Amino acid sequence: MASRMPSKTEPSEKRRIIIVDDHPIVRQGLAQLINQEDDLYVCGQAEDAHQAMRGIRELNPDLVIVDVSLRTTSGIELIKDIKVQFPSLPVLTLSMHDEAIYAERALRAGAKGYIMKQEATEEVVNAIRRVLAGTVYVSQGMAAKMVSKIIAGPGEKGASPVDRLSDRELEVFRLIGEGYGTREMAEKLYLSVKTIETYRAHIKEKLDLQDANELLRAAIRWANAQR
Repeated sequence: MASRMPSKTEPSEKRRIIIVDDHPIVRQGLAQLINQEDDLYVCGQAEDAHQAMRGIRELNPDLVIVDVSLRTTSGIELIKDIKVQFPSLPVLTLSMHDEAIYAERALRAGAKGYIMKQEATEEVVNAIRRVLAGTVYVSQGMAAKMVSKIIAGPGEKGASPVDRLSDRELEVFRLIGEGYGTREMAEKLYLSVKTIETYRAHIKEKLDLQDANELLRAAIRWANAQR
């Protein structure tokens, strides 16, 4: 739930940050890390997209930190919504998911940075300050990969077939690999069963999979490879 910290500990010169993550321990640990800095302050926390949007409206933050995986929607979809309603508000994506899969998608959605949770704490703070300063943050390895992709142009050899999936299709593919059934995915993503079935059909077509069993096996292999 979006929450306001005690105002007496919030000097006006500190930059205000909202954390959006569905794991309370992660939120609390990140808030503790940020609040140790003289110029940064966590003014609110949220566990899903609805709470995040409400918190942004109520707390007027300088930065939102968003995890890729949330309970009711993906962080990618939340970033898109934030950019529509609050176009000048910078977003930093902090995630456990491989940047090779999600960083470019997050940036296309409107994020100004992507950092993995495995990074050292000082690098997380560096990423926050970089995004607050108006620059884009990605790791050196990811920056080099993105430049190489631009140079190579369309049809880059060696690109993963999964790159052909849209953001929503990738989200459904990930959930299939994590063992979710069609109805469970529909409830989790607030979509109809028919819509989920349409996404499944598009995924099979794009990945050249013949039936539901091939789709399930491919999704499980992909999900396991991300761990």
